[in-house]
Amino acid sequence: MVRLVMMAVAWLMMPQAQAAQDPTAPLGWQAPVVKATSSRARLPELQGIFCDQDGQACRAILNSVSVGTGGRISGYTLSQVTDDFVILQRGGRQWRLEMFADNIKSE
Repeated sequence: MVRLVMMAVAWLMMPQAQAAQDPTAPLGWQAPVVKATSSRARLPELQGIFCDQDGQACRAILNSVSVGTGGRISGYTLSQVTDDFVILQRGGRQWRLEMFADNIKSE
């Protein structure tokens, strides 16, 4: 009886084995590695600029939203609006978006 109790205690104190991988998985199979992706805010699309008759107060249409000077869209701040271009700022960088321009210029 003492021997049986000692064996039971020894069995309870033994570390339990755990499989390093799924024992039912096919040989050589490893779980796919999940890569962390970082998302970057896309530069808003300039769709239009409209100004009052004096040309003093201009607004831009960015991503189908009307935004005035100082307004924010998609993490960017609209710092300047003229009748043919806008300047967006984010994180110390500036982007100049022109109406009908082929290229976006980073300043």
